[in-house]
Amino acid sequence: MGDAGAGAVISDFQVVIGLEVHAQLLTASKLFDSASTSFGAEPNANTQPLCLGLPGALPVVNQKAVELAARAGLALQCQVRERSVWSRKHYFYPDSPKGYQITQYDRPLCEHGQLSFELSGVSKTVRILRIHMEEDAGKSVHDASGSQSLVDLNRCGTPLIEIVSEPDLRSADEAVEYLKALRDVLVYLGVNDGNLEEGSFRCDANVSVMKKGAAEFGTRCELKNLNSFRFIKQAIEFEVGRQVELIESGGAVVQQTRLYDPDLDETRAMRGKEDAHDYRYFPEPDLPPLRLSREFIEGLRAQLPELPRARRARFATQYGLSREIEQLTADRALADFYEACLKAGPLDPRKLANWFIGDLARARNQTPTALAELKFTPAHVAELLGAVDGGTISANAAREVLGEMFESGKAPLQVIAEKGLAQVSDAGAIEKAVDEVLARSPSELAAWKAGKQQVLGHLVGQVMKAMKGKGNPKLVNELLRQKLG
Repeated sequence: MGDAGAGAVISDFQVVIGLEVHAQLLTASKLFDSASTSFGAEPNANTQPLCLGLPGALPVVNQKAVELAARAGLALQCQVRERSVWSRKHYFYPDSPKGYQITQYDRPLCEHGQLSFELSGVSKTVRILRIHMEEDAGKSVHDASGSQSLVDLNRCGTPLIEIVSEPDLRSADEAVEYLKALRDVLVYLGVNDGNLEEGSFRCDANVSVMKKGAAEFGTRCELKNLNSFRFIKQAIEFEVGRQVELIESGGAVVQQTRLYDPDLDETRAMRGKEDAHDYRYFPEPDLPPLRLSREFIEGLRAQLPELPRARRARFATQYGLSREIEQLTADRALADFYEACLKAGPLDPRKLANWFIGDLARARNQTPTALAELKFTPAHVAELLGAVDGGTISANAAREVLGEMFESGKAPLQVIAEKGLAQVSDAGAIEKAVDEVLARSPSELAAWKAGKQQVLGHLVGQVMKAMKGKGNPKLVNELLRQKLG
């Protein structure tokens, strides 16, 4: 399917993709009971009677989960319903001990939104059909003990939102960029942690192909087991090639759910694709309709933060940033800290941005520290960079000061004084060192007179060595040039 001939055939077809994203809401407890949602606990430790499916256990809605779901809907420009309805979705599987999932069906919490992103400099907008709340299922662990299959119900009842897009995506690359943009929004909101590996941000892809110019979409297949952006791209591309080859050989695509095997880089049939009637949906009898007041919804809207796409655009126009923007805005806390530093002192936005993605990033990697746990403040950053710009310390010394700030939280000027890191800017002291170096460098002087400009760097290094690294490099350069003529 991957040879040139197949590629030529694929070019005659239009790819159509719709995505269903399951995003775990950042709550401490589950959607309908108080069991913990913590990751990595012993199997079946985070369970209570409801998620175990024990008779008589009744659900109680987690208010925090509702708030987070509504925030997501508002940020994605959805209509948030004042009245939505819980439903039971019936299916039999060992990881669902109740025999049904509590979800929302015909009256979801949020509908008719959209999300825009850029791909190769072109803006694309994808419509969002709906966002509904539901509880997660448990996890079946196959071949964990010989030939046995085990069940871990820790995830059972974990609060999710399912974000269902319209079939507006036209390539695997578009699908990946949409997912990245969606994850950025949810993480910025504090709704989801964006972790694909732990399963808190998961995607199912509905993929079909149709001849270019056709009026109707082809038969779709749903792809599951997609837990990285790379696998999502690979799975969609394989499935597109499979469907095209099937159609071109005279066959027909069958609607089904397919698993992606990353080791073999292929999709394979899991089961026939169910339709809504197969799940026997009906309103959840143990929960009344979910009602939100208009005041509550508008209060959440007023609290929405500036979202990643808008922030990137503002950073470009307000601060004149370009290549630095992606790294600065990928993390909301980092972008907030950057702007707090700008407010704390008269700093050049671009120099500060370069320092953030250079020295600060390296220091955080050496001493892994969350921004909220830093021992120093934006005012300390302004003080440190001001000392560099003012010639008080060198850039190399500033890195040493930053390391101490990470360790102790001491103010930069205090560290500079304690460690004796201040640069010597006394013209007389620098001139004395320059004269001494020139007096013992006759061959370098001769090379300079012969036009070898690179000698200057060597002489600067000798002067700095003589001054134990504390000479002001700018003044050293200036005095050397004057002396060399």
